[in-house]
Amino acid sequence: MPRRTRPRSHDDRRGQRRKDVLHGAGGHRANDFRCVGCRLDVSLHAPGTAHRNHCPQCLASLHVDRRIPGDRASECKGRMEAVAVFTRPDGEWMIVHQCLTCGELSSNRIAGDDNAVALVRLALRPLHDTDRASRTLINL
Repeated sequence: MPRRTRPRSHDDRRGQRRKDVLHGAGGHRANDFRCVGCRLDVSLHAPGTAHRNHCPQCLASLHVDRRIPGDRASECKGRMEAVAVFTRPDGEWMIVHQCLTCGELSSNRIAGDDNAVALVRLALRPLHDTDRASRTLINL
């Protein structure tokens, strides 16, 4: 037999309960962020860098730092897309991000757990674009 319930009025509704498990000081996500690109839960702790600010899987980031890595002082908060990589004179790889909201460029050191395939794909992008342009000219 179906359960009988009385219809609730607007004032009788319970408020949404607090989700302590996901948020809060002692929760498992206290040192995590969710990627704006692939929605992966990412730990702030990363091998090879003191201030992780990009997703190790898709390399996307948020425009949160202004001048000093880790300052979180930017007011933009736009999505930053990885557009290139370069190496420093000491051989360290850096990712160049461009903000899709304000257009600002910034460079970030790679982390030890970054997706190697995504990094190589980013490094080969200029060669791929040049090849595509030359094929377009040949077809004209």
